[in-house]
Amino acid sequence: MARTWGRNVAATAVFFAMLLAAFALWTLIPLGWVYIASKLSHSQFPSMGPYMIVIVGIIVTVLIDAWLIGRLNGLYVRVTGSNRLVHNRPGWLKSLRDTAPVRDSVTVVEAVMMSSVLLAALALLLWFFLLAGSPLPNQ
Repeated sequence: MARTWGRNVAATAVFFAMLLAAFALWTLIPLGWVYIASKLSHSQFPSMGPYMIVIVGIIVTVLIDAWLIGRLNGLYVRVTGSNRLVHNRPGWLKSLRDTAPVRDSVTVVEAVMMSSVLLAALALLLWFFLLAGSPLPNQ
């Protein structure tokens, strides 16, 4: 029982680490590189340098983050023995009357990416309606 509980805790921790890395794809990585480029620019009309820093930085960081998500997925598979969130019932446990087609379950990476997109959209909406303020000048 303790071994199963430990595996569940480890699988949950790996899932949330994957979710954080996927959430960074939409939020932290682009915003971080725009911030870095803004600190390197000395005028409001910079040359191509800061723009290239943003483009190259985002591409390289996204590739590293995707590699990290893949490694975390491999760790999840080693911990749980599957890359699916819901385990399908083995064939020898099914009844002969079970003739309904078995739907494939969602993989962990699919669930992580879908969840991260939804969280990023929620974060954008919260920022837009609660924190951004009005773009119109105060008169």
